Amino acid sequence: MTVLSAADPVRVFQEFATLDLISNGRAEIVAGRGSFVESYPLFGLKLEDYDSLYAEKLELLLNIRENTHVTWSGKHRPGLTGQAIYPRPLQNPLPVWVGVGGTPTSFVRAGMLGLPLMVAIIGGDPSAFRPLIDLYREAGRRAGHAPELLKVGLHMIGFLGDTTAQAADDFFPGYAHTFTEIGKERGWPRTTRAKFDALRGPDGALLIGDARTVADKIFHINEALGGVSRLTFQMSVSTLPDDKMKRSIEILGAQLAPIVRKELAATRSATK
Repeated sequence: MTVLSAADPVRVFQEFATLDLISNGRAEIVAGRGSFVESYPLFGLKLEDYDSLYAEKLELLLNIRENTHVTWSGKHRPGLTGQAIYPRPLQNPLPVWVGVGGTPTSFVRAGMLGLPLMVAIIGGDPSAFRPLIDLYREAGRRAGHAPELLKVGLHMIGFLGDTTAQAADDFFPGYAHTFTEIGKERGWPRTTRAKFDALRGPDGALLIGDARTVADKIFHINEALGGVSRLTFQMSVSTLPDDKMKRSIEILGAQLAPIVRKELAATRSATK
């Protein structure tokens, strides 16, 4: 994930291209505008340029992805006059996802460009994003992009344990501390256990529990949103001991992923 609005597209591309080469073609960019704006004054950026900065930088990033020698001009960055940009990634093209929150124009932009969509869902009911995802798909269809290009990914807070109760008890203290501290700056109410438990319920945004519980929730969200091709877990919002984090990752790979793959494959076979 990179907050493209506050970064230089040339440097972003070079860094991810390097990572792609090191990882033998496994790097992907999720380019977002950023949900917080504290970085803007750090880099001399103006908040009133919030959308135009992102649109211009995304345009340049995609230009660099397609061309080794780049000729480009814009408003917010010095132009390029045919300079070569290296290194080039192993993947061609290097995957670029558009990271979005809840702004309709961001969903439409991703659809019009035919880029895969990564939706950050950290609160509320995930099914509420269905109209925006439909907007993305419709914008992509109208722009002439094939349906298989219009992939939808979700970025959600998740944590796994051997039991659902244990996972919730382990994750809550650090989660509550993080969001309460953020809330002090942004005027949010204090994070309570009741709110936390509601969010990890069947219709909430937190993927917290044992493998079976979280798998069932993933299936529910997948159906509610009309099909999801990628899901990333954000575990780091809660400070946890190393052994508990390692155990969560182990359950994710050894238990949850096989359940999801097997049952989704069976569903696809049944619908053919």
